[in-house]
Amino acid sequence: MSDLPVIAAPDSPLVADLFPSPNIEARLRGLTPSVLVLHYTGLETVERALDVLSRPDCKVSCHYVIDVDGRIIQMVAEEMRAWHAGVSSWQGETDINSASIGIEIQNPGHALGYPDFPEAQMRAVIGLALDICHRRGIVPERVLAHSDIAPSRKIDPGEKFDWPRLFCEGVGFWLPPEPVDPADAGEGRGAETAAVRDARDLLARYGYGVAPSGPLDLEMEFVLRAFQMHFRPQRVDSRLDRSTLMTLRRLVESLPAAEVG
Repeated sequence: MSDLPVIAAPDSPLVADLFPSPNIEARLRGLTPSVLVLHYTGLETVERALDVLSRPDCKVSCHYVIDVDGRIIQMVAEEMRAWHAGVSSWQGETDINSASIGIEIQNPGHALGYPDFPEAQMRAVIGLALDICHRRGIVPERVLAHSDIAPSRKIDPGEKFDWPRLFCEGVGFWLPPEPVDPADAGEGRGAETAAVRDARDLLARYGYGVAPSGPLDLEMEFVLRAFQMHFRPQRVDSRLDRSTLMTLRRLVESLPAAEVG
């Protein structure tokens, strides 16, 4: 273990254990953390997650892992670039690893039953996120899901994650979604309407990596799914209904002026 990088001390007073990962490097282009990305591990146990996130052959890592009982484990110093985001983008930035801090939340994920996030774990997520955002000056609208930054590849932490609660506790950006109309099936693949054009513009202005024009295609379906999981989880179907469009519009209109693209 002597060849593994050593974290001299936890960055957060909330850290219970250190479990250093060798999968790190310096942040590139002088970037500092301005984004906080929340993931789920997608693995059966925290022990398995820690193993994967610290194995050189797996080539993945994160700054923090939060177990189901709320225990917080730090794997990478915040000053370093962890390998948690993969191919991703937000507001035009494509090196999210260099611009972010990544938290992995222990949950086996959709493929393994996708259980609820326990109360102790949620309290720890909120506490750690508040601490990081306060120390690093990360604004609420840049607390994101892995699915937000990589919508075609990732669906974590998913529709069960309690973003409204985080917002009420001072973490992240959120507003009550427009109610879903069961009779409104929305627009699907191939639609090329004014609503689709508006949605593309609004999604891009919020930060999602979406083409500025074109019909509702597979790429846009992925982005709509990511948006719905985060901001309108009552119905996640990748379709553009009035509820999704109105929620998106109100969200963008509520952004601080400096954050609107």
